[in-house]
Amino acid sequence: MTALSVNVNKIAWLRNARFEPGVPGRPDVCDFARKLIVAGVDGITVHPRPDQRHIRADDVPALEQVVRAAAGIEYNIEGNPAAGERDGYPGFLALVRQARPDQCTLVPDADDQLTSDHGWDLAGAETFARVRETIAELKSMGVRVSLFMDPVRAQIERARDVGADRIELYTGPYADVVNASGLDTAAAKASLSRYGDAARHAAEVGLGVNAGHDLDLANLRAFVSIGDIAEVSIGHALTADALEFGMAQTVRRYLKELGR
Repeated sequence: MTALSVNVNKIAWLRNARFEPGVPGRPDVCDFARKLIVAGVDGITVHPRPDQRHIRADDVPALEQVVRAAAGIEYNIEGNPAAGERDGYPGFLALVRQARPDQCTLVPDADDQLTSDHGWDLAGAETFARVRETIAELKSMGVRVSLFMDPVRAQIERARDVGADRIELYTGPYADVVNASGLDTAAAKASLSRYGDAARHAAEVGLGVNAGHDLDLANLRAFVSIGDIAEVSIGHALTADALEFGMAQTVRRYLKELGR
């Protein structure tokens, strides 16, 4: 069974459009997380960036309490471990140390990126050592660690060597091909085959496989058909669909695409 973790960043982004210090914002991120849990999701994901454009530092422990109050729900915090303290942001690892999530997904995004757009390159000795040290600390706290990765066999093997428990396949390129040429085209099938090969290779070397980025109701069923996908993390598309179908109905639609 493929688990569905919902990224609530865009809920926070909408709230922040009218944010005033000391005033409860709408929509309430914690309230929506509770609604998602009731609707049947398996996890809640946040990506607290240093500019706090959506998830703010104080959302992280608040959502941790929401998740802990619900049996069987996982909390996933994703972001760049090198993002340090600045302007009210305590640093990514400081947030993780405080919340102790079930899973931490390490992403090599820059502060000014609109969204994550590539996986880790672990070929360099400095990056390899830095990521390995971070992973060791997180695992010592009982946190499962996933690395955001492109579907490249050599890099996946390095993810194993650096100590990761899982990888999260960056699925943006697959979604782009489907959007450009259609789901049943040769180009889409070739891209899907590449991801299938990557997922199988990851499983062969002992890594769990998650996936995320631009997965939606149009491409999700086909993507998870490659097998070996433990979890998908979906935020933007699911939030956009909820504007049309409502949150509970949207969650049901995504679960249906996962064969649930």
